[in-house]
Amino acid sequence: MSAITTALTDWEHVQPPAARRLLTGAIAAFAERGYQATTTRDIASRAGMSPAALYVHYSSKEKLLFEISLYGHKAALDVLSSVEGSTPTERLQAMVSAFTVWHAEHHTVARVVQYELAALSPDHLAEVATYRRSISALMEKVLADGVSAGTFQVDDLPGTALALLSLSIDVARWYSPARQPPEALGSLHAALALRMVQA
Repeated sequence: MSAITTALTDWEHVQPPAARRLLTGAIAAFAERGYQATTTRDIASRAGMSPAALYVHYSSKEKLLFEISLYGHKAALDVLSSVEGSTPTERLQAMVSAFTVWHAEHHTVARVVQYELAALSPDHLAEVATYRRSISALMEKVLADGVSAGTFQVDDLPGTALALLSLSIDVARWYSPARQPPEALGSLHAALALRMVQA
């Protein structure tokens, strides 16, 4: 199991343990009910704590969402940044596969990270947006490298990068472990991505 997988499963970096319980309770509640429909009482109940205890560790429900969003985006960026490959084709396939696998393995967290952005405050959204731009830039770079090498045919780099990233991101909306193993889904999406851009 990778360090990223372990961290996102256990959230060991969140201390003290009570704060971690609240955070994981918020993830479950936001993913199940949506941010707007979730109350602080819902979150505290899932953590086995009183509603007042939440404010000892987090200033607001939105602050919890920000912590989840920030860490999730950092982890997703790390996944793409760590991909290797000697050619643009190899890197593109590896990136799409890894990004898809991440969204499948962490579909509960990813659902919150990807679909509750509108609930963030303007300042928090701006901070998270820097990671989203970095993720997009990595995908655009590999596409540009492929075009330069003559192996990819891409007329709209930002639009194609968004389409490829969306292929992986949308997994968080519908994924169920009973449906397909993450690795198999990653391989499928990597093959589809290559077909989308091949010259």
